[in-house]
Amino acid sequence: MTSHEAGKVILVVIDGLGLTTAVREMGFLEGLVAAGAARRRTVTSVLPSLSRPAYESIMTGLAPADHGITSNYVIRRSEFRSIFTEARAAGRVTAAVAFSWFAELANGLPFDPVDDRELDDGPGPIQHGRFYLMTPFPDPEVYWMAERMVRRCAPDLLLVHPMACDYVGHESGGESVPYRRAAALSDDLLAQRVPGWREAGYRVIVTADHGMCADGFHGGTEPAVREVPFYLIDPPEGVDWSDDTPPADQRAVAPTVLRLMGLDPAPSMTAPSLI
Repeated sequence: MTSHEAGKVILVVIDGLGLTTAVREMGFLEGLVAAGAARRRTVTSVLPSLSRPAYESIMTGLAPADHGITSNYVIRRSEFRSIFTEARAAGRVTAAVAFSWFAELANGLPFDPVDDRELDDGPGPIQHGRFYLMTPFPDPEVYWMAERMVRRCAPDLLLVHPMACDYVGHESGGESVPYRRAAALSDDLLAQRVPGWREAGYRVIVTADHGMCADGFHGGTEPAVREVPFYLIDPPEGVDWSDDTPPADQRAVAPTVLRLMGLDPAPSMTAPSLI
């Protein structure tokens, strides 16, 4: 396997994937954990456990009460330093294949569905992007575009954001067969891509913004919507999480990503890194 000295990270945020479903259905990732090639830790999502607030928290390491994105309908550009701003400031290449809300938060508004869908060497924190606006959007397309991004511009930081679990969970509920199948499909798509990403020198994180309750929604405090997985593939020496390791705060994702890249977290990222 290629060395990780370059500090290249792929952050996969599977929208709406709860912890219990991940452990039950994601055989590829759990197989890596069993083989010692990955570690899994429980992460507790921020409140409200909604997508746009969680996206901002994952990027900035701040809670919604601090960064101000407290609803899916608070629509503005992020005002804080993020994993993307810090990577760009260090001269690293950034990219994302994600729902358009990430582009709005990181690069700004208005988001034009024609001109801004494809971004090549742009001036914003996300330098290269492929953004989708309509859901459902097929998860295979997301992973194929991510692979194309890796081959085309070899970003140092790549965000990959599939949405099927969230969409199916809202339609059928978080304990439904379609929801579990969506999680299993994402796991299989990762099984097709992760070996090549590892060979290319990437460390891969797989996590989620929030989970899904049995009734098909999220936003509150119950474990089904707040407990999400955090898989770290090819963890650095000393990462020895187990099922007994206490849950981590979702605000820790941002400093962890930057530490894996060999970069210092921004001063505003006060949650301790997970490594």
